[in-house]
Amino acid sequence: AVVSTQSGHYGRDLEFKQVDGSYVYKAGKVHKVPGTEAEALSSSLMGIFEKRRFRNLLQFAFKYEENIPSTHEGLDLTKVTMQQLYEKYSLDANVRDFVGHAIALYRDDNYITEPALATINRMKLYFNSIAKYQKSPYLYPLYGLGELPQGFARLSAIYGGTYMLNKPFEGITRAEDGSVTGVTSEGETAKCKIVVADPSYFPEKCKKAGQVVRAICLLQHPVPNTGNSQSSQIIIPQNQVGRKSDIYVLCVSFAHNVSAKDWYVALVSTTVETDNPEAELEPGMRLLGPVSEKFVSVSDLYVPTDDGKKDNIYVSASFDATTHFETTCEDIIKIYESITGHPFDFSELDKKLEEFKNLTEG
Repeated sequence: AVVSTQSGHYGRDLEFKQVDGSYVYKAGKVHKVPGTEAEALSSSLMGIFEKRRFRNLLQFAFKYEENIPSTHEGLDLTKVTMQQLYEKYSLDANVRDFVGHAIALYRDDNYITEPALATINRMKLYFNSIAKYQKSPYLYPLYGLGELPQGFARLSAIYGGTYMLNKPFEGITRAEDGSVTGVTSEGETAKCKIVVADPSYFPEKCKKAGQVVRAICLLQHPVPNTGNSQSSQIIIPQNQVGRKSDIYVLCVSFAHNVSAKDWYVALVSTTVETDNPEAELEPGMRLLGPVSEKFVSVSDLYVPTDDGKKDNIYVSASFDATTHFETTCEDIIKIYESITGHPFDFSELDKKLEEFKNLTEG
C-alpha cells in the first residue's frame, strides 16, 4: 500500500528504500510477480493461454472506474463475486493463487466469495505502486522498523505533541460515564480524552485470536532465485503447501542499513496451525539457502473485543504474520475512522501538509 500511504511526504522525518523484488512461490519454485502486461506475457508463472487470460483481467482492472459505467463491461462489481470474475476470464487455480495472495495480498481465500470490487481496487493499488516505484510495490524504512516510531515522534513534536518515554503504565482514570480522562505513570497523570494502545496495555479489552511463529535469520548471501536482490518479499500461498495460512518471507540487508556489509536479515513467518510451529516455517526456510544464525519465536495474536467508542480507549490488533504490513495499515485506518467518525482522506492530508509547508517556509 505504498502509494496510498503517501510515504514520500515524510522524507524529512523518515527515509524509505524500495524492496528490490516481489516474488511468489509456485510448485516448489520462486517466481517474480508480474507487474506489467509485458511481464505477464513473459512470466514463467503461467502457460501461454493463461498469460493472455491474465492480461485480459489486468486490462479490465486497469481501466475499471467505479463511478464510470462505461468501464464496467456490464459487470456490477458490488454484486459480482471474485469467483465469478475469475470464471469469466477462465483463470485457473494457480493464477487465482498469486492474484489473491501476492497481488491483492489477502491472507486466505474468503475473498473469492465476496464482491469483486475490493479485489480489483487492491490490484490497482499494487500495480499503481509498481508504476510509481518500478521494481516492486514495497518500501522499507532505512535503518529498520524502529525508525517508524522515531519518525512519528519527530513529526508529532512539530505539531505540538509531547512524549513521555521510558515510563511505566500504571493505569487510567475515568469520568463518571466510564470514559477515559487520563493515563497514570509513577504517580503522575497525563490528562487526555482518547487513548490509543496495543493489546498489552488493555488485555481485558482483547481476546486471543491465534498465534504467529517467526524466524529471524542471518544470511551471508541474497535469497536464492531472486536475481541476487539485496532485498525481496516472497509470499507462499496456502494452497501451494497444503495449509490454511500463507507463509511470508522478507529479506533486507546492508542496503537498507539494517546489517553489516554483505549480511542479510530474513524474516520467515506464518500463522500457527499445529503443535509444532517451527516446522510450519520449513517451506519458507528452504528458500533461504545456508543460514548463519536463526532466532525463532512464537507470539500470541490478540484482537480488540470492541471498537473503543464507549470509553474512548482504542486498542489495535497484534501484528499478524504478514511482512508487507498491509493489515497493519488497514488497522490504523480503522482506528482513525472509529475515533473521528469519518473515513481517512489522503487528499485532505495532502492539503494540510501543503498548508503547513507554506506556513513554516513563509
